[in-house]
This record gives sequence, structure tokens and C-alpha cells, in this order.
Amino acid sequence: MATSRMPAAFIGHGSPMNTLERNRYTDAWRAFGAAVPRPRAILMVSAHWFVNATAVTAMPRPRTIHDFYGFPQALFDVRYPAPGLPELAEEVADAVQPDYVGADTESWGLDHGTWSVLVHAFPDADIPVVQLSINAAEPADWHLALGAKLAALRERGVLVMGSGNVVHNLRAMDRRAIDTGFDWARRFNEKAIDLATSRPGDVASLTTDAAFLQVAPTPEHFLPFVYIAGVSAQAGRPLEVLIDGYAYGSLSMTCFTVDGPPTAALGDEEGAPPVGSTAPGESTNM
Repeated sequence: MATSRMPAAFIGHGSPMNTLERNRYTDAWRAFGAAVPRPRAILMVSAHWFVNATAVTAMPRPRTIHDFYGFPQALFDVRYPAPGLPELAEEVADAVQPDYVGADTESWGLDHGTWSVLVHAFPDADIPVVQLSINAAEPADWHLALGAKLAALRERGVLVMGSGNVVHNLRAMDRRAIDTGFDWARRFNEKAIDLATSRPGDVASLTTDAAFLQVAPTPEHFLPFVYIAGVSAQAGRPLEVLIDGYAYGSLSMTCFTVDGPPTAALGDEEGAPPVGSTAPGESTNM
């Protein structure tokens, strides 16, 4: 069991097809998972559990949720049979008091924001995984503060992760712009990197930026980044970029960590094929 302080990480997960692909992003996720100490458990804040409540999965065997459509059957065949850890739900509830966190024992599980990343980072699926919902009724500052409270779990061997995208506008996607970002996406993403790597406690302010509604028409993919910024602010250290880039013009693939392994260990692996070698499908839920 891990007892030393665990790192925390935000992963820009992009298309669900990254589950099946090998590219420079999935290579970086694999390198990150191989380099960190073995966690006692993983607490994941996924963009795809966005509800009007704050809850954690508390079942011993969370199901694999395929929360998308229009993709190849091979993606629907993926299972990530990691165990749950019901007692971690109690630890989360204690850590965030006086905020209330409910225990979900049956309705959710592990959605693709979680397993599309973890199949690469921890492919054996033998580390317990618990998901935390994103409360759609709360503002960004509240999520930042909740992330700061979750930082205490790192001392208990819990790897706190967020999975979403700093820039996420599916309607603006251009499938010809496979590995590039539109100018407006780059400007906002670079501003986010500047804040995250200098003043992570100010990251929530980006939701009031004039460009925010263009880069994130709905906030659920941006808020997991806010959670990890809160962890970083609580630690008193800035976030570091794991890997940076874009997909289909309007998705940022940028990933961050705090107290993670040296970034030099997480670069591109020789021989990785181009990003987006498989089309992203027709889903509106990436």
C-alpha cells in the first residue's frame, strides 16, 4: 500500500477513440502511469458525470459505462474491470466537510472519461477506482475549493485525477484539422497554461473570460482541470505540463500534473503514429 504523497494529474482525454489508439498522448499517459508510485486507489473527476449533485461511486465492482454513440463496435467491447473502494467514499466525504458528498452504490460506474485514460495509464485494471461527480449547480470557485480539500487524500496513497479538456467545442470540430488547433483555441489554451504554471489558484477565473463560451460552450470538460488546479494551489506549487497539443481544431489535449514524475520521462515515444489516425466518430459526448 502506498503511504507517500501521491501526485495529481489532469488528462486532456479527447476522442473516445484514443482508447484504441497509440499516439503521442496515449504514450504520455502510459509513461505517467508507469512512473508514479503505485496508488492505493484512484479518485477520478470525469467530465462525463455532470449532474446536479456531488457524489462518489461506492460500489465494490463499478460497471464500465459506454456513454457515447456512433463509434466502432471495438470501443463498445472495451471493459475496464477495476475494483471500487467503498471506504474511499467515506474518506472523500470526511475530507470535504462541511460540503456534502453522497454515496452512489448502484447508478453510475466508470464512464469513458475515466477508462479511456486508465486503459493506458494502468492497463492491468487492478487499482481501485472511485469517481467523483461534478456538481453542475456549483460555480467554478466552488469546484476549485473542493479540489483543494481533496488534496489531503494524496497523503493516504490516493492518486487524484481529472479527465476532460481545457478547450472542448465539438460543434466547431474540423476533422481535417487532425493535429492542430484554431487560433482562438490556442490563445485560450496558452492563457490556461500560463495561469496553471504560475498561479493555479486563479484558474477558475478563466470561466469569466470573454472567450470561455466559445472554447467551452458547456463547462463540464473544463471543470476537472479546475479540480486539479485546486489540488495544486493547496500544495503551494504550480502545475506542470505533461504534454500539450490539439485535435480537430477545437479540442485541447493539454495534460498537467503536480508532484508528478519529471516531464522528460513522459515525452513522445519513438514510433508513435500521428494523432487522429482514426476518425472520432459521430458522438456528441466526447
